[in-house]
Amino acid sequence: MTCDTILRRRKERGQRAYHKGAAAEKSVALDYDRRGADLLETRWRGQGGEIDLIFLENGVYVFCEVKASDTVEGAMSLLRPAQMQRIHVAASEYLGQTPDGQLSEVRFDLAVMDGQGIVTVMENALGHF
Repeated sequence: MTCDTILRRRKERGQRAYHKGAAAEKSVALDYDRRGADLLETRWRGQGGEIDLIFLENGVYVFCEVKASDTVEGAMSLLRPAQMQRIHVAASEYLGQTPDGQLSEVRFDLAVMDGQGIVTVMENALGHF
């Protein structure tokens, strides 16, 4: 296998992952919309990291990490402590731009789109960190 072949395959794999993630984010955003949440940001990037989706739901800022995986368990295993810390740091930065700042009510959710396209939302899944 040549170096060009390896690089091409990596690029293709990366593109598939990007599109799979974007589709999952869109499905999750629709799920929250049906529940009455307002989508504020998609792929918001601060100095501390990126947050996939940010919603305002009944006065609560919801920071949502989205994973696409064949199973919910598989998606949860993809979430590492360092990533959770980056999400919390980025959320703190985002809240600094809001009227109530760090006094705002917040929730950290994990949303998974499985291999069948079914969305499962675990509210406050990252709140323990």
